[in-house]
Amino acid sequence: MDKFKHELKWGAIFTLVMLIWMMFERIMGWHTTNIANHATASLFFALPAIAVFVAALLEKRKKAYSGVMTWRQGVICGFYITIVIVLLNPLAQIIIHTVITPDYLQNMIEYSVSSGVLERDEAEAYFSLTNYMVQGVIGTFFMGVVTSAVVAAFIRKSKD
Repeated sequence: MDKFKHELKWGAIFTLVMLIWMMFERIMGWHTTNIANHATASLFFALPAIAVFVAALLEKRKKAYSGVMTWRQGVICGFYITIVIVLLNPLAQIIIHTVITPDYLQNMIEYSVSSGVLERDEAEAYFSLTNYMVQGVIGTFFMGVVTSAVVAAFIRKSKD
């Protein structure tokens, strides 16, 4: 377990940042009065998400590899961080939808039906905790792997 201490730490930090972001979204009204802006506004989560991966890989490069890291080492580190985030995601979804913003899913159902985007049965199926847990796991895995590969390309550093 000590071997993955760094990845466990940064996976937990990422999850905490995600929970804080969800509080921010709620405060901004993107789960209620400004729900029409939610899809666009939530894209900005990419900024803190990438920042966490950059910080994690920089720390790994400095502490584990004496300032030298290959792209492969960065991708492997990012992959393990992603696995931690994926494993924590269902719990994070429960916290988000029961504690942080318990009305979000129902608000999205009502908004998508009233705006003509989805029929009620489609909206209820899509905006459910179970579906968000599944989407969270799949989406997190995909985005984590891609982010790891891209960030590792910029973080890599060879011996001088």
